[in-house]
Amino acid sequence: MKKKMLWIVVAAVATLSAITLQAQDIAGDWQGTLKGAGPGSRLVLHITKTDKGALSASLQDIDEEPDSTPVTSITLQESALKFSIGSRLAYEGKLSTDKTAIIGSWKEDKDSPKPLEFHKATKETAWPLPDPNWGHKLAIVDARTFDGYVGRYQLTAPNILLSISREANHLYLQLAGEPRFELFPASEKEYFLKRVRAEVSFTTDSHGVATGLVLHQGGRDIPAKRIVAASVADLTARCSAIDSMVAAEFAKHPAGSVTIGVVAGNQLVWNKSYGNADMEKKLPADKETIYRIGSITKMFTALMLEQLVDAGKVHLSDPVEKYFPEVKTVEGGFANAPPITLVQLAKHTSGLDREPADMDKYVQGPVSEWEKTLIAALPHTGYAVEPGTQFSYSNIGYAILGATLARAAGEPYTDYLPKHIFTPLGMSHTALEFTPEMLPHLSKGYEAGPGDKLSAEDAEREHKTGRGYKVPNGAIYTTVGDLGRFASFLMGEGPDTVLKASVLEKTLAQSAVQADYALSSGYTLGGQVTRRDNYIAFGHGGGVAGYQAALQMNREAKVAVIVLANAIGETVATGDLALRALDMLSK
Repeated sequence: MKKKMLWIVVAAVATLSAITLQAQDIAGDWQGTLKGAGPGSRLVLHITKTDKGALSASLQDIDEEPDSTPVTSITLQESALKFSIGSRLAYEGKLSTDKTAIIGSWKEDKDSPKPLEFHKATKETAWPLPDPNWGHKLAIVDARTFDGYVGRYQLTAPNILLSISREANHLYLQLAGEPRFELFPASEKEYFLKRVRAEVSFTTDSHGVATGLVLHQGGRDIPAKRIVAASVADLTARCSAIDSMVAAEFAKHPAGSVTIGVVAGNQLVWNKSYGNADMEKKLPADKETIYRIGSITKMFTALMLEQLVDAGKVHLSDPVEKYFPEVKTVEGGFANAPPITLVQLAKHTSGLDREPADMDKYVQGPVSEWEKTLIAALPHTGYAVEPGTQFSYSNIGYAILGATLARAAGEPYTDYLPKHIFTPLGMSHTALEFTPEMLPHLSKGYEAGPGDKLSAEDAEREHKTGRGYKVPNGAIYTTVGDLGRFASFLMGEGPDTVLKASVLEKTLAQSAVQADYALSSGYTLGGQVTRRDNYIAFGHGGGVAGYQAALQMNREAKVAVIVLANAIGETVATGDLALRALDMLSK
């Protein structure tokens, strides 16, 4: 027995020694050229062995990057070598018998594999490695100089945003939706990047504050103008013109009331109301007046999705039926089409009909039973287009999204929003369901028809009987002040307890937009985007019986406009007023 155990130990030591020898044999620099357009990419694979004999490696594209990228996994079994970098890049090769070459294939993302041979570098054959500073000489610059460069810049070609930030004695550059890179000083106004071959030159005023920059990359010089947010005083001054515009429009159709608010950063800097919250009682509207905002509710449901994704409870690509199997009762599915996903619901690309058939039957009923009403409506709902093929606005799709997220969260939708969004944002005058406590401030909803004919019947009925399944897609009651807090949050003003500003920014910046052919407007994760003359507006509109609303913002300038009205039909158009006012504020 003792002899047998000794033999096992000897065998194990021998095996370990063989592995260690293999690691020693392969340690060093290996170089190969990945063929492609032009001369190809010259790659150097740096392989080392750890104290325990395991392999470690990094990969360097010496024509593009002065630094190496760590290899996340590398193995050598007999003559088979494999390494990968994350999930996007994988290499498999075979070590030659003389241990001087590795012959294999390179696969990146979803591209087809490409042949790639590595040859072990010797003192005579090794390629010169690039200067980590790309030929620049590092300069010493007082870090306080960086403060004059911090801000956001608009690149003119391509038309994208770039931000400059400072942390301690370091300056960073970041394109919208991309990783950030450190900028290294070559002089007080000239900087370079190490990870990519690019330089940045700042132009400044007499106080050393940047007015713009030029990005030098790939033989191109791309200028960028610094985005300077208007001061509160400047915005307030512009509001006099907005006041005149809204007053003139309301005078043409003086039904109910209109309340408008301007948000700058985290403040509601200006608001004004026109007309009456209750025309019969002649009660003027004011900042405390409560309105219904209809489909702006969808922005809150989208935020719920973003929160659950960040918490790891769902993925955007999750099939809806994973959490809400009742969705399979929808009629008329397309043969061989994959299950619809959460992100398709959020972007209106699920293909679902806008509403169920016999809609009137399902748009009434208390908020407490909205999910039951939704489930009853699903067999009467079909598909307008094939899922994933085009934008097709769907109210019932957003109701399904709300129900699905509630299942994933383990909380009813009507509990989740107040707990995780309304309360932490300080939206104390916001609710999903009418309550008697609202009456002192609730505006009376009117439908305006031809000849100044007004009716409050449908709006009054919906207060009392509810809106059926239309809760995650249009149930919210709120005020201009509360909606202003939500707008501030969407512009990155926090609080992080709702969702970190960095996560929100990444979600909005990287979320694909389902745009029209002219690229003039589209829909992203929970909101509409509209191309204006010199900026992109982000927001949503909404309309229900007796009410209409609009929320539009210029996120880059951190300014937003809210327009609320308690009359719909032949009256003012809140969406048009919001965009016109935002144009005035964005000049």
